[in-house]
Amino acid sequence: MPRDFNRIVLGLAVFLALVLTPVWTNLFRSVPPLQDPEIATRNIPGKDKCVLPSVEMKVTHMNLLNQWRDSVVRNDQRDYATADGRHFDMSLSRTCMNCHTDKAKFCDRCHNALAVNPYCWDCHVEPLVQPASMGTEVR
Repeated sequence: MPRDFNRIVLGLAVFLALVLTPVWTNLFRSVPPLQDPEIATRNIPGKDKCVLPSVEMKVTHMNLLNQWRDSVVRNDQRDYATADGRHFDMSLSRTCMNCHTDKAKFCDRCHNALAVNPYCWDCHVEPLVQPASMGTEVR
């Protein structure tokens, strides 16, 4: 056995401990359960359901929005046809946010819990938070 065997083993142990620290911390970290976003209010006449089923939207909405972005920006294609023949404008602001009006309840709730920071709002204007009295007439 080499004379520096103990030092080499100690060095490898310290190296592995440092390299695997992120794995260990994530392994033992408690992740809060995700809350379902609130039911969307359908504000578009004739659009009584979402572009895709809610289970599919929860998992793949980011892919859909990226596809929409690429189609609109690169190909100037703005119409999205669903499998059941419905048509939607490929727009986060004019389609998604018409029904999902409260960004804090629909976007931020899950994104914050998952520590995800999407860059949607780098280009899009964030929807304004509507005051509680928005539905009543103010005199």
